[in-house]
Amino acid sequence: MRLVFAGSSAFALAPLRALAASSHSVLAVVTAPDRAGDRGRLAPRPVRDLARQLGLPVLQPTRLGRVDLEPQLAAGADLLVVCAYGQLIPGSILDAFPRGAVGVHPSLLPRHRGAAPVAAAILAGDRETGVSIFRVERRLDAGPVLAARAVPLPSTATTPEVEAELAELGASLLVEVLGQMEDGRLELRAQDESRVTYAAKLRRTDGHLPWSIPAEEVDRSLRALRPWPGVTVVLAGTEVKLLRGGVVAAAGTATPGEELGWDGEALVMGTGAGTFRVELVQPPGGRPMTPAAFIRGRRRADQGVL
Repeated sequence: MRLVFAGSSAFALAPLRALAASSHSVLAVVTAPDRAGDRGRLAPRPVRDLARQLGLPVLQPTRLGRVDLEPQLAAGADLLVVCAYGQLIPGSILDAFPRGAVGVHPSLLPRHRGAAPVAAAILAGDRETGVSIFRVERRLDAGPVLAARAVPLPSTATTPEVEAELAELGASLLVEVLGQMEDGRLELRAQDESRVTYAAKLRRTDGHLPWSIPAEEVDRSLRALRPWPGVTVVLAGTEVKLLRGGVVAAAGTATPGEELGWDGEALVMGTGAGTFRVELVQPPGGRPMTPAAFIRGRRRADQGVL
């Protein structure tokens, strides 16, 4: 088939590579426009860079419209493939492809529709997750599922680790589904609307955690909100980035935010339920350090010692 691929985040890289290496033809890659990043540099655009390496035409419209795809449609594009593109696809675009559009989504639909499904699965304490290939329709991630594969979600899993695994799984499953589509062997499974959950786009404030939540929730947030927005907690009266830590006890009573004792350079904190060991933090404008080093520095600063 002749395809147009729409994707923006690093999750889309493995599916794009798989399509480029398959018997299908990728006529163009649609990805997010360039924008300024830190210190005036351009923000990374991994899909754009990979498409150029593969010698594929790149389109970067601010808002995707049919006019952007007229050359590809005139060339007989059959299908649109959407993978972590970051925008809803207009109905006029979906209708323009004879075979419609399929999407690759890192969850077991209908659970965790939306922008941050892997983080949502970790935050919810799910024991498994997976990837779904589905028909893209006008409603967000609501089309019938063409295929899905489940994987265990370990209690130590982080968002980057899980996304990398699901990207590779989704890539192979996508190629498999496109082969079945060519052969007319696809079976569509409507999503059960009674089981729908949504994974909203992450906000910076999602990482600001009070010690009044359970220790297990602190741990899930620390693993789920990587690399962005990260987790911020209050330590010794100062907001710091929490970089590493773990649950000491999942249950038991303690005063939330109370410093309960030291475990080497790590600090054990009371939470809303159980206790949490803080192992590595980063103060504003500072470098990563142990809690012990951070508090020693605070005490020297309070005493006027440079």
